[in-house]
Amino acid sequence: MLVLNKFIFLFLGLLFLYIFSQILIQKTVQNKEIVEINNQEVARVLRVIDGDTIEVLINNKEDTVRLIGIDSPETLDSRKPVQCFGKEASNKAKEMLSGKTIRLEPDTTQSNRDKYGRLLRYVFLNNLNFNKFMISEGFVHEYTYQNNPYKHMEEFKNAERIAREEKKGLWKENVCKTP
Repeated sequence: MLVLNKFIFLFLGLLFLYIFSQILIQKTVQNKEIVEINNQEVARVLRVIDGDTIEVLINNKEDTVRLIGIDSPETLDSRKPVQCFGKEASNKAKEMLSGKTIRLEPDTTQSNRDKYGRLLRYVFLNNLNFNKFMISEGFVHEYTYQNNPYKHMEEFKNAERIAREEKKGLWKENVCKTP
């Protein structure tokens, strides 16, 4: 009888370990699926270059990110003069992103990197789609690279239309007029 009790106890212990290990495996698979579904990366902003380009620390490596779907007026291109509202766009990006932890989201409709080797991503600050925010507030233009539609294109185009109608940022009257 004692041997039977030990056998039952051992059997139940092994059954418990098996069930527990299956639960852990399932949780791991679910977490992996969540990462794959969301397809987002966590990064820390090291430097804001301008309104549409940032440097980040991601996976312990520094990288440059070009924000998908937006184009900031130029401030640093030596071939061009500083464009209207470029400094404001750059300053807003610095104010909101400098030193912050952000989420980066690639877009399967776009390349992983642009011709300059920069990562192409949407930037999320908490739950705020920063790319769309910059358009909505009139700091940047919606930008469709080489007429290649992207995931949030219609949403971004609509945000620019509303910013223009509401005369926000660079769309304010007399803001970008040349003398």
